Amino acid sequence: MGSRELEGPSWPAGLPPLDEFVSAMLRRGDELYRELPWRQVDDPYAVLVSEIMLQQTQVARVGRFWERFLSAFPTLDALAAAAVPDVLELWQGLGYNRRALALKRTADTCAAERAGRLPETAEELQALPGIGPATAAGVVAFAYQRPSVYLETNVRTLFLHELFPEQEAVPDKALLPLVEAAAFHPLAAADPRRWYYGLLDYGAHLKATVPNPSRRSASHSRQSAFEGSRRQKRAWVTRRVLAAPEGVPASTVLRDLNRAEQEAARDAVDGELFASIVDDLVSEGFFKRNGDILVP
Repeated sequence: MGSRELEGPSWPAGLPPLDEFVSAMLRRGDELYRELPWRQVDDPYAVLVSEIMLQQTQVARVGRFWERFLSAFPTLDALAAAAVPDVLELWQGLGYNRRALALKRTADTCAAERAGRLPETAEELQALPGIGPATAAGVVAFAYQRPSVYLETNVRTLFLHELFPEQEAVPDKALLPLVEAAAFHPLAAADPRRWYYGLLDYGAHLKATVPNPSRRSASHSRQSAFEGSRRQKRAWVTRRVLAAPEGVPASTVLRDLNRAEQEAARDAVDGELFASIVDDLVSEGFFKRNGDILVP
């Protein structure tokens, strides 16, 4: 199928009629519906936590982390009042710890400037730390029950499979108008949660049953291996420092890191790489440095 240009403000020619597409996706989504802990929740903060956790983590792993995190920090104000090490400790195991820091900064901002409440528009949400277009659209749809343009990996998979079955390197700019037109169709807009739950579940089903259509997206990239990577060493150093409430000498952290690397049959980390990792983690707010002592 060749590239398509929109012939009007909403839906291009050459595709199944929009009414038929939306009706078919609603039926398929209902058939494949998954009961997940964060569904049918209208607390914007709880929805935001789920969306942030799901950004780069598999659904099956998120449930217990989401429930534990909300138990410890049930509101934005509670998260704003928490110490960074406590937040990071509860995030351990999810990976991509920058997400936790960004979520904490969002809580700090909302507590200080918005009486502990999240904004209600996608544009205002995106002005907060760590909230991109997809995350903002997810909060609008799932918490506020309003149509939004929610293009995340499973939604992308579905649109590629259904509407671009033969095309390679499809850019998001070709998908976004279609996602928007479908989301604002009266049948979908009547229940944005149902609409996007269905798209997410159908997209997940496609990934499990057919060669992943998302690989035909122009934005697709294969995730690099974690073990032995700089990201793995960052996570290890973060855990080591957080486990020492009174602080720990950087030299001790490097010694312990190299012992762990040796046990994993990897080369030792040289001092320059270690210093660079520590500098990054300090600048990003994971912990502080007092001379040679790293302090949570």
